[in-house]
Amino acid sequence: MGYVLSDIDFVKAIILSGYKADVQVQVSIKMKKAIDVENLQVKLVSNLRGFNQIDKRWVDKYVEMWSIPEDVAKLLKKYTGELKPTVENPGDERRTFVNEFSKREQNVLLKWIKDNKYLIVNDILKGRGKFSAEWMLVALKVEKNAQWVLKPINFVINYFGNGEVVITKKGNIKIGRITMQRKGGDGGRKTAQMLQFKINPAELFMVGE
Repeated sequence: MGYVLSDIDFVKAIILSGYKADVQVQVSIKMKKAIDVENLQVKLVSNLRGFNQIDKRWVDKYVEMWSIPEDVAKLLKKYTGELKPTVENPGDERRTFVNEFSKREQNVLLKWIKDNKYLIVNDILKGRGKFSAEWMLVALKVEKNAQWVLKPINFVINYFGNGEVVITKKGNIKIGRITMQRKGGDGGRKTAQMLQFKINPAELFMVGE
């Protein structure tokens, strides 16, 4: 973070809940009356190939956040299963994959995501307000040789967000290195119909500044 350790008087960590930042670190510098504040988003991984959820909400919440037009919101709800499939012989009777939409519908959805890519990536990784994340700390939890990596959130946004917006072979959407998909699971409960975004935070161990 650029601090000179010998200048630090004390460091205090406060656990946050309900924000993009998981921990707020307060740093008191000797001979200064002010306290510096750093907001960290913490990701724990057990291997280098695991994926980690970075944001999950009902489609209507994203509609509020991003002013999603009605036609795009309807496609997203079909994708998550809030609206049942209307295509013939869907691959999953509970929902519609993006590659099962008509070409026109696919283009409408992809265009909206491309046009709003920066807003989407910034909100799902950094968040908004005073508890938005300024850093991402990734800790690799293994029995031996545990590791950690700390990156500025703008580096994280650029790394995971840069790249094309494409439909995957499985019918999901990739935004750079971010996967957008139906949440699924949850024992078949309604919450399986939420929309989620995932990354592999362990990739940050393998990239430089």
